[in-house]
Amino acid sequence: METRAGDPGAFAHFDLSRVDSPAFVVDAAKLRANLQILSDIRDEADIKVLAALKAFSMWSVAPIIGEYLDGVCTSGLYEARLASEFYDGEIATYCAAYKPAELAEVCRLSDHVIFNSPGQMERYAPILEEARAAGQRFDIGLRINPLCPQGEVPRYDPSSPGSRLGFPIDQLTPEIMGQIDGIHFHNLCEQDFEPLRRTWDTVFDAIEPWFGQLKWINMGGGHHITRADYQREELVEFLRDAKEDTGAEIYLEPGEAVALDAGILVGTILDSHWNGQSVAIVDISATCHMPDVIEAPYRPAMLHEGRGPASESGLGDPGDWLGTGEGQGELVRLGGPSCLAGDVIGDYRLPVPNEPGERIAFLDQAHYSMVKTNTFNGVPLPSIWLWDSESDSLEQVKSFGYEDFRDRLS
Repeated sequence: METRAGDPGAFAHFDLSRVDSPAFVVDAAKLRANLQILSDIRDEADIKVLAALKAFSMWSVAPIIGEYLDGVCTSGLYEARLASEFYDGEIATYCAAYKPAELAEVCRLSDHVIFNSPGQMERYAPILEEARAAGQRFDIGLRINPLCPQGEVPRYDPSSPGSRLGFPIDQLTPEIMGQIDGIHFHNLCEQDFEPLRRTWDTVFDAIEPWFGQLKWINMGGGHHITRADYQREELVEFLRDAKEDTGAEIYLEPGEAVALDAGILVGTILDSHWNGQSVAIVDISATCHMPDVIEAPYRPAMLHEGRGPASESGLGDPGDWLGTGEGQGELVRLGGPSCLAGDVIGDYRLPVPNEPGERIAFLDQAHYSMVKTNTFNGVPLPSIWLWDSESDSLEQVKSFGYEDFRDRLS
């Protein structure tokens, strides 16, 4: 899987020695720039935009997100609780399968409660009726499966054959549609406008009989709106037309687009050797800190890859490789400190000598990497820093220690 992000932006001038290692560093200025783009799309198209916490739930920046967007979407009870504690605006909750013991609180916290199947809605009807009788106000939504694959990797494509996500659109009936306030679909993954248009062409035909009846249509996430080459003018025109055609409020739920290119993951070379090629072990683990590197799989972009060892300015010159030792100028295989043989990040031309103590950083790591970290093998979690590239203020907002590893076990 090829990542289409990886613009260093202001991180090109960031001194990696300012933070500990490993560490996530998020640029508040870039975050605001992304949010401004999303806010402009929202205003021009007259729709609503929610931030997907599943991709980026760094709640210390919740006040920034609240300045720009209409709320957040969550994927279950814990994210809904986080949203209610720290985020402003609406809360839309979708879960592939709710537990009965949790649904009452989800209803209390959420403005939209979105189900994966009509069977769940029917089975939990008493819980929903009791919640509404208690004065709780929330809409009921149904996630549909458009049955039109658009993804590059099947495991990330909700329309893959046999997908568990969403109710197949060819099974919709008037009885089902009469029980819901809105429709939700999420069919994209790091994609631009055309896959959305193709998805909508299919969905349009399936739900057209209920235009005017639906209160809202949520087009989910996976939209790379804040990427520089995204077709934003076409998107605005499309959203306006969709709202006019359907008579419904239109929602988008970008996650990655909120924090695209807004964060890096800083690490340190711990050891290096030669085994048919240059090898380096770093304190960043693909398994523990960037699991999508293995799951997708994909190769994350490196800050200043291919440049020579950092000059006094911290930049070096493009193509000026001054590596030392055997395998000079060749690709270096980077792996994490865990005992898993497959804990390999990838092969890189390093911007620093392949020597212990040298710092490196991977780009576009604010979203998904941070929320997916784990402590397999006792590998320490990266600290979390908030930097503002406009003011150059830098603050450590979270650090982790042995107790965080210990206390999640028994």
